[in-house]
Amino acid sequence: MTHAQRHGELFEIVIENPPVNALGGTVRQSLERLVAEGQRDSSIKLILIRGAGALFSAGADIKEFAATRSKPDLPAVCDLIEASAKPVVAAVRGACMGGALEIALACHYRLAAPDATFGLPEVTLGLLPGAGGTQRLPRLIGAEAALDMIVTGKRIGASAAQELRLVDAVIAETPFEEIARDFARRLSERGPRRSADQTVAGSTEPVEQYASRNKGKIGELEAPLACLQAVRAAFDMPLAQGLAFERALFDRLVTTDQSKAQRYIFFAERQAAKIDDLPSATQSRPVRRVGIVGAGTMGGGIAMNFLNAAIPVTIIEASAEPLSRGIETIERNYRASAARGRMSEEQVARARSLLTPTLDYDALAACDLVIEAAYESLDVKREIFSKLDAIAMPGAILASNTSYLSIDEIAGATKRPRDVLGLHFFSPANVMKLLEVVRGAETAPDVLATAMSLARQIGKTAVVSRVCYGFIGNRMLIPRQGNAIALVLEGADPSEIDQVHTSFGMPMGPFQMADLAGVDIGWHRDPHRIESLQDALCAAGRWGQKMSAGYYDYDDDRRASASLVAQQIIEDYRSRIGVTPRKVEREEIIVRTLYTMLNEAAKIVEEGIVQRPSDIDVVYVNGYGWPRHKGGPMFWADTIGVSAVVAGLQAYRERLGDGFAISELLLRKARDGETFVR
Repeated sequence: MTHAQRHGELFEIVIENPPVNALGGTVRQSLERLVAEGQRDSSIKLILIRGAGALFSAGADIKEFAATRSKPDLPAVCDLIEASAKPVVAAVRGACMGGALEIALACHYRLAAPDATFGLPEVTLGLLPGAGGTQRLPRLIGAEAALDMIVTGKRIGASAAQELRLVDAVIAETPFEEIARDFARRLSERGPRRSADQTVAGSTEPVEQYASRNKGKIGELEAPLACLQAVRAAFDMPLAQGLAFERALFDRLVTTDQSKAQRYIFFAERQAAKIDDLPSATQSRPVRRVGIVGAGTMGGGIAMNFLNAAIPVTIIEASAEPLSRGIETIERNYRASAARGRMSEEQVARARSLLTPTLDYDALAACDLVIEAAYESLDVKREIFSKLDAIAMPGAILASNTSYLSIDEIAGATKRPRDVLGLHFFSPANVMKLLEVVRGAETAPDVLATAMSLARQIGKTAVVSRVCYGFIGNRMLIPRQGNAIALVLEGADPSEIDQVHTSFGMPMGPFQMADLAGVDIGWHRDPHRIESLQDALCAAGRWGQKMSAGYYDYDDDRRASASLVAQQIIEDYRSRIGVTPRKVEREEIIVRTLYTMLNEAAKIVEEGIVQRPSDIDVVYVNGYGWPRHKGGPMFWADTIGVSAVVAGLQAYRERLGDGFAISELLLRKARDGETFVR
């Protein structure tokens, strides 16, 4: 655990709490004791604090936030460090996050290795830095730069930290620890340099400008609003008073539903990576090269994930034109990444060099994993898998990117169903974090383990699903979309329904999503056959954003506006099927589009499609834009009350159609007063 060692007049405190040097109660107690020891020993002239291993510290133990914290708390440790009569220097390698950065800020000087990264990610947990971060950082680097880190949780590297004067020097020489000691000795000659002696330069104008500029992003999110309050206090209050104000804000935030939801989803994402029935000794299969069948938007995006992780990719198409078009799309995406500074030219060049485009299926024989990203047709996919079965090497994993179809039926086209699974990426595949890993009835344990390991390697949040139509996420959209269309036919306007969802916190509503994805998806392509509202819109050429016309009209910049043409088509179709429009209340929209999703989610749990209810929340937060501060569908059901969900569904039971049934699990939990995840 945390310990100290003498180097002449230098007293070196080493934070050691594997695997990430978390600042739990025992570590804080050790820090308090060792800093005090350094103060008492008259032979010690300088204290240096560093982390053991490859990082300084990943920050506080998040589990402690909801509990009574053992003494001393982190603010007390930081105050003790800053008050030291002897210079205290932080020497940072690797991650220095959250409470760890607050310790570094309390030190009088900071040194960094080139691999050091600094951040205050508390806002992503619905909190603010509660151990001086909102008060000391603005005093050190100015309000504007501090706001960018505090309000967004943005991380910066060592060179950026040096430019901002967050660190006094970046030490590239090795061994880092030894050079840092020598550098610290030279710094210490200046004596202690305390935040309490500094003020934030200028006025609060940068805070107000930042708040105004980011008003839309922040909305009603409580943590960013509190962060702004705290940084304002750094201008108006002396340090001690500002620290007390900051701590009061922290203590309030930790009790809010928003913070509870964000901390919950943090742990749910880590839990989702665990497969309950997978033997702990299961070994992953090596994946040295990945094959992609299909160079369209999805196939190209999938390829980029592996290229970015330095895994070679062979991508195949049926003919030269779509292959060339797909490669150009990949190139364009990389150019855009370089232009935005997300990748260096060297990184882009390395990724490009790992891509092999081809028209030759036999080239896939060298791949350890082949992912099919073809048209969403069972016949097409079975044909591809039959071909892959004959070509792929023994032990190669065969995966489908299907969004809805049965992995078991696809696997049935091969003689190796144990090697088959689903890898459902979300569009744009090179950006979206979610990956649904679909486990077939015969998928081998090591195939599943390999998929989960690869997901981590390419930076995805993976959730395991059993086989059903639409798996987890898309299956839950089916009742939402069906009811949304029914509500429009009954009298609601598409914008009314979309507004319910966007005001809830979704990035878009059902009809905005339909226009973006394409109203023509699944359309039978016969303009004379009008059997649904979709048919009527598509027959009129209103296929969505790509045609600048769907449920909404779109300008050249794809900005939406209400459409009189779409409204007339809706009215004509109502008349055609004999429906008299009525006024639809907001409550009914909520029940029929959101509560029905919760009902479907309960059925997914009931049927064992997911391992645990929290996996559904991980899917929706990471793949479907469910607001993180509401924790996901299952967390939200518990928040509003399972019995309230059931009551709402029962109230509109007659309007939900003959095929609708309330989940038995939902009914039982409502009856017994149980929750899903809270």
